Amino acid sequence: MSIFDKVVAAVTPPESDQARAEARAKAQSAATAGDWLSMVLQQHQEIESCFAAVKAARDASSRRAAQKKLAILLTGHSNAEESVIYPTLAGPADEKGHATMAYTEQAGAKINMAILETLDPMSQDYLDKLEHIRGAVAHHVYEEEGTWFIEIKEKVAAADQAKLTQRFKEEFERYVGSDGKNWSEPLRRTGVGA
Repeated sequence: MSIFDKVVAAVTPPESDQARAEARAKAQSAATAGDWLSMVLQQHQEIESCFAAVKAARDASSRRAAQKKLAILLTGHSNAEESVIYPTLAGPADEKGHATMAYTEQAGAKINMAILETLDPMSQDYLDKLEHIRGAVAHHVYEEEGTWFIEIKEKVAAADQAKLTQRFKEEFERYVGSDGKNWSEPLRRTGVGA
């Protein structure tokens, strides 16, 4: 972790587990079965599981395979949000500041995932960078689930919510595939995870 990363982490401590659980519960209560928000929440949980799988991997090959799964899922998820959800946050929900912050945070995660690829997967530097990314993503998820996406649910008409659901699904599947094979295949080849 860079000096800058350490300063930022010290100045902006992470939310408590309780605060994150409350934000998720709030988002779950706003979601309906099969809508864009329920898909987002499911993907958030899968991303959390992928971070844990990378950290738990016992050898370099398994760790790289788990990292590949995480990268594909994280990129597919962020691409769908950036193409569909954030423009809605900026436009119809009239939350341009939140949308700008969302884009900025996801760009940072993408940059750090690229840096992670250059590190020895069994090194402490790798684990530190992975934890930095995980913490940043966890904070981003907290913002989305606790406030940003609730604003969309409250401010955007029901007919437009249905369009968001269809478009979000299409954008996510464009990257990961409709059967999820694109992001799960790297682990199947190495015998790690599902």
